[in-house]
Amino acid sequence: MAEDTAPSAHVTTESTEFHRSLSLIDSTLIVSGSMIGSGVFIVTADMARNLGASGWLLMLWVLTGVLTVAAALSYGELAGMMPKAGGQYIYLQRAFGPVTGFVYGWTVFMVIQTGTIAAVAVAFTKFTAVFIPALNPANVLVAIGPVNISAGSLFAISSLVLLTWLNSRGIESGKLIQNVFTSAKLVALLGLIVIGITLGVSSGMLSANLTNAWEASTTSAAGEIVPIAGIALMLAFGTSMVGSLFSADAWNNVTFIAGEIKNPRRNIPLALFFGTLIVTTIYFLANISYLSLLPLKGLPTATDIIGRGIQFAEADRVATAAVSTIFGSIAVSIMAVLIMVSTFGCNNGLILAGARLYYAMAKDGLFLKQASHLNRNGVPGRALWLQCIWASLLCLSGRYGDLLDYCTFASLVFYIVTIAGLFRLRRIEPDTERPYRAFGYPLVPALYIIAGLTICAILLYTKTFNTGMGLLIAGLGIPVYYITKRSQA
Repeated sequence: MAEDTAPSAHVTTESTEFHRSLSLIDSTLIVSGSMIGSGVFIVTADMARNLGASGWLLMLWVLTGVLTVAAALSYGELAGMMPKAGGQYIYLQRAFGPVTGFVYGWTVFMVIQTGTIAAVAVAFTKFTAVFIPALNPANVLVAIGPVNISAGSLFAISSLVLLTWLNSRGIESGKLIQNVFTSAKLVALLGLIVIGITLGVSSGMLSANLTNAWEASTTSAAGEIVPIAGIALMLAFGTSMVGSLFSADAWNNVTFIAGEIKNPRRNIPLALFFGTLIVTTIYFLANISYLSLLPLKGLPTATDIIGRGIQFAEADRVATAAVSTIFGSIAVSIMAVLIMVSTFGCNNGLILAGARLYYAMAKDGLFLKQASHLNRNGVPGRALWLQCIWASLLCLSGRYGDLLDYCTFASLVFYIVTIAGLFRLRRIEPDTERPYRAFGYPLVPALYIIAGLTICAILLYTKTFNTGMGLLIAGLGIPVYYITKRSQA
């Protein structure tokens, strides 16, 4: 780990302040880069099986975008009030007290941030295996009880170690990686969208997919089609949002690094708005592109790409199937490279931001004391390495898929609670300076809370075990908080 004792020309020891070196563009790229991982290339297949109609599918992506941007606009007010490292943890602590703030930070460390980092690293490895077959998960090197150590899992961990080391060298290093990789994947995605929609309009595939756009149905793994409406449709719609919400998550990470953003009272709200708007627009257009190149409906027994459609794209790799209609067999390699770039850049943003939250908690005495120090490069080096160790263990556990289900629900719950904190702070701190006020207050934040609670209720009903585990992991933070406080007494 990086040492905290060596002075540099810019940074003294321990109590050093962060360097405010991130511009509005840097911050916006952190928002968008942290959001775009592998989800948008894959989750549409499951959503199409659940809903069976292009209209409902596109509406789901639109609603996800509206909710995400609405939440970002609400967070903008909190970010302007509290431009400090730790972001959402600070907002919750101020609105509802230290227990709520700690429970959030605990859940972020246990599953939300580290679980996502592990899953994205595994996705990076999976697509690297297209070029290096030895990284296939089936290539198990050592089996220790239920834990299988494969070449792929070691490669995933190596990618985390590399990114952690690069970020431990200073914010400029992390910023450079983020800007390069995010810009590359945004350009590549826009190129695929333009080509896909252009070809789709001329071929008539998009028009065919939009016919009977609201006739919803659910499709079993065997290809059996069951029409759905009313409550069944609402449940299918809400359950399908897990995929789109996960794909659009991590936009709040920019709030964790407020201490390193220039003019944070202005730039964080703007970065949240621009970043979420860019990504949600791209996600919607990407799905238009899929519908322009592939039929929505298909059969699991079909032997060709068109026959399988979006619903049964091989291994749910919808983007690869869509690009295959343009470039043929080379599409597998094209998409593998794009997803490698996307996931590597995504994990850089997640790793960069997460450590700042643990640093803020440690400063409050609510996390390991070692995480409360900045290294000689002006970044929380030890917090970065602690995050790396836990994320690496999750890579080995083989449970990161379950953890993602748990943390998607937990993330949504904390978004709701944080936006509820906006109302509470307006009441208890009416005179506090607010450089930016939430757009559409109180209607827009209230609508987000209502929509979020509705989705949570649906997920509790349809995915009881996984959502229950998410709540359990978060709930365990309460006794851990009191044990931590007692140990300090």
